Amino acid sequence: MSEQDSGKKGKSVSELSLDEIENDAKSAKTSDQDDSWDDPADIPDKPRSAQDLEAVYDIPVRVSAVLGKSSMQVNELLKLGRGAVVELDRKVGEAIDIYVNDRLVARGEVVVVDDRLGITMTEIIKTQKA
Repeated sequence: MSEQDSGKKGKSVSELSLDEIENDAKSAKTSDQDDSWDDPADIPDKPRSAQDLEAVYDIPVRVSAVLGKSSMQVNELLKLGRGAVVELDRKVGEAIDIYVNDRLVARGEVVVVDDRLGITMTEIIKTQKA
């Protein structure tokens, strides 16, 4: 035990000066710090293959492909009937947005597969983490 520590030992908390309390806090941080994550080898590995992600395979997600958007008043919407055409904000051949659980993840193109519509991803969107 240092001389400084033995002098403080007899003092009550109310008798300690602000400097003594701050110094104690700083020394406690440096001596009690957990160094277990300082070594990169201790950090858990990221999944390296699809097999490493097996735990999340059965989680359902909602995938949406947005061809385009349009705004109109309710009275215009009520006038629409069979065969009505709604103009969208996209041009023919322009990429569509692909959302997973309401988050934009990719852009793609519409394709026809065995008389059904499908999408082909042409660009993956990387979002910055908050």
